[in-house]
Amino acid sequence: TEGAIQAKVRGWVNNTIIVFVVCYATTTMATLLYVPHMSERFKAHPWTFALPVATMLAIANVPREIFHRREWRAFLSSCAAVFGLMALVGFGMFPNLVRGTAPSTSLSIYNAASSDGTLTTMLIIAGIGIPLVLAYTISIYWIFRGKVKLDSMSY
Repeated sequence: TEGAIQAKVRGWVNNTIIVFVVCYATTTMATLLYVPHMSERFKAHPWTFALPVATMLAIANVPREIFHRREWRAFLSSCAAVFGLMALVGFGMFPNLVRGTAPSTSLSIYNAASSDGTLTTMLIIAGIGIPLVLAYTISIYWIFRGKVKLDSMSY
């Protein structure tokens, strides 16, 4: 949007980022205390500490880009932060999808996989479906690109 709504939302950015960072830090500390296996892979592979650092830099870049009125870059930083947070969880849990109380009861990518035939079929379906979804998404974003303008034709 533009105008008053954009200015109002722009004013929320710093406070919401502070709340987000506090929640993120609290969740990280709780994870390290109560779910210590999530950090085992990071300790085994020290180079992976670049992922949480990059995620925090992406989060910190959002208000900076908003301040400089570069909304597109702020959006990209927000996307990078979401990707980084999901990658952190995925890397911490790997290879388990659901961790059981005993390692033998955990649901992992190995014991949850389907047969080779099913995986091949799904690969073909995904190979056809994902480009279609991406093409549709890109076309919709292209059609509705730009900021919303409030005028007499707005609802």
